[in-house]
Amino acid sequence: MKTAIFDLDGTLADTSGDLIEAANSCFRSLGCSAPLDPGADQAAAFQGGRAMLRLGVSRVTGEKADENFVDLQYPLLLAAYGRKIDRFTTLYPGVESALGQLKSSGWRLGVCTNKPEGLSRILLERLKLAETFHSIVGADTLPVRKPDPAPYTQAVEIAEGTVELSFFVGDTLTDRDTARAAGVPIVLSAFGSTISEVQRLEPDAVLEHFDALPSLAEILVA
Repeated sequence: MKTAIFDLDGTLADTSGDLIEAANSCFRSLGCSAPLDPGADQAAAFQGGRAMLRLGVSRVTGEKADENFVDLQYPLLLAAYGRKIDRFTTLYPGVESALGQLKSSGWRLGVCTNKPEGLSRILLERLKLAETFHSIVGADTLPVRKPDPAPYTQAVEIAEGTVELSFFVGDTLTDRDTARAAGVPIVLSAFGSTISEVQRLEPDAVLEHFDALPSLAEILVA
């Protein structure tokens, strides 16, 4: 069975505004001004909560973040994020149509993300996409996370697909490395980066708009 697996943040939806707001709330609770900017720090948001906290600390103190501080604040960031998970989040143009076309053509669809599984399911429900996917694997579904290939393989297997007949759609170096480790094609989105920046990661294809995905899928998995 042909299967398409998707990252979530920065791939299906622009979640950066809500992620950055959650990180900034941690700093405001400590009496600091918000160090992260929703526009300029979009890339950091898609690297995850810990990456945002490290960047925020470097801006507030001018020094490298203490990992004990990061570990302490991370659950608080997740809690803040969960309370306002979809205030600013929007799907990228063409997502619903592309997923619908793939599904109607017999493709199995799944999500493999480094966002915790519970939060991923909540967000996909809010975005009215949860029933579109046959599998959802998050950072805490297994003992390992991306770029280990096991979460990707798990997402394919839960979707009742075949790894050899699958491909991954993501947006970061972590997603590229996950696909390479799993031995599958990787498509990287260019929604938050320039095409040249994405091409430097040497994906099998660059996705500039979701309208192109159904035909691209048939080329990648013949």
